[in-house]
Amino acid sequence: MPLPSTPKRQRTGARRHRHRLADVAAPIERIGQSLIDIAGFRFNEADPSVRQIERLGFRPSNVTDVFLTHADPDHTGGLADFPEATVHLSIEEHARVTEGHARYLPSHFTHGPTWRTYPASFDRWFGLEARSLASARAANVLLIPLFGHTLGHCGVAVRQEKRWVLHVGDAYYLRAELSTAEHPIAALAAQMADDDSLRRESLRHLARLVDEHASDIEILGYHDFTEFPSQAAPMRSR
Repeated sequence: MPLPSTPKRQRTGARRHRHRLADVAAPIERIGQSLIDIAGFRFNEADPSVRQIERLGFRPSNVTDVFLTHADPDHTGGLADFPEATVHLSIEEHARVTEGHARYLPSHFTHGPTWRTYPASFDRWFGLEARSLASARAANVLLIPLFGHTLGHCGVAVRQEKRWVLHVGDAYYLRAELSTAEHPIAALAAQMADDDSLRRESLRHLARLVDEHASDIEILGYHDFTEFPSQAAPMRSR
């Protein structure tokens, strides 16, 4: 017997409530004790993206688009906090997720994200391949393939007035890797890479950008805390 459908407003609200801060609320069920121990994950309700966005004065519903460098668990745990957002990533990365590659966590995608994928492009950005994003809100955002850490890993380049900011994800763990090929962290980076030769090639591309285009591009990674911005001042709630 068919059940009456829930009104859209109620259904959306229930969906958001069910998934909010899911990794913090149920880390063992969502992630597993083994991965938590190996990766050293810590769970503080003040840290997830949704809380940081709220501190900037925005509501979670204001987030319409999410741009993923790649889909490792430490990058996707908060996706469910933005269930109405379109998730943009390379077609190669999406394929690995949907194929069930062991490095990704299916539990992070059970809320049914809306994916938007991007294939290879002939466009170039400072000599590197650039994939233009389809969102009207992302006219100045590009995916820049930096393969190696995963086979679909991309940086996200954002135009800000006269300069670009390039978020390189996990193309490096520490910025020092750009100037020291055999940095001690390189062994871990190689171990975590799906293709270490591609990872090293991506590092060379980034080192060239730093050498040749420092005035045009600001580069930052996901793991090097020395590159993290200072705490932004709270904004008026919207």
